[in-house]
Amino acid sequence: MFGGLHVLQKVMKKEEIYFPDWQRLLIGNTPWEFMAEVLLRTLVIYIVLLVILRLMGKRMNAQLTISELAVMVTLGGIASAPMQLPDRGILMGVVAFVCALVFQRGFNLLAFRHRKVELAAQGDVSLILREGVLQIKQFEHSRLSKDQVFAALRTRNITQLGEVKRLYMEGYGLFSIVKEPNPKPGLAIIPLKDRTLLESLSSDQKHAACTRCGYLAEASRVQGTECPNCACDEWVPATK
Repeated sequence: MFGGLHVLQKVMKKEEIYFPDWQRLLIGNTPWEFMAEVLLRTLVIYIVLLVILRLMGKRMNAQLTISELAVMVTLGGIASAPMQLPDRGILMGVVAFVCALVFQRGFNLLAFRHRKVELAAQGDVSLILREGVLQIKQFEHSRLSKDQVFAALRTRNITQLGEVKRLYMEGYGLFSIVKEPNPKPGLAIIPLKDRTLLESLSSDQKHAACTRCGYLAEASRVQGTECPNCACDEWVPATK
């Protein structure tokens, strides 16, 4: 590191740095002719990268797993040097791309054959909501917020937790929702700011819902009591 700084000081002396030095600002110490070479390098690397991503499969175009994200970051690091550095050849970047492809394909095959490898690299599915009630331990372990969960549910036109039988968070971060075939009353998930829609929902006077987890109980018995699921003592009328 210090050797590199020493070389830099030799190349660029203090008196050589002034403003506005447009050539230094725009292209550094490389000649203008290298810009045409950058164009060619970028075109070649871009085409090779498209081919590599196509060979890696459709998953690379969707929500990424941890291992796939690692590959994408690696590809980004590989692509930058052969495109911009005049002392680096394109062929080395192409070889590195092929190595990343082989590694990604091999790792996926290993994860497919061995469940432990898959769990270690990508994580396991988490049960976030069950029968309209947030599973607090899994919820906290997954480091989620209620806003994240409720937003995912609202994208499926769900207005209250009683409409949900199961909510899973997959190992790669997406939510999977199983709707309740016979919805029951539950905690409303409409934002408080949208009072018009919130007030238009029908309330169930017989049941109250825990404001923290959505646990359902008889409205006549919740006054001054704690939720048996999360120990919260705040209740609101359930929504049909």
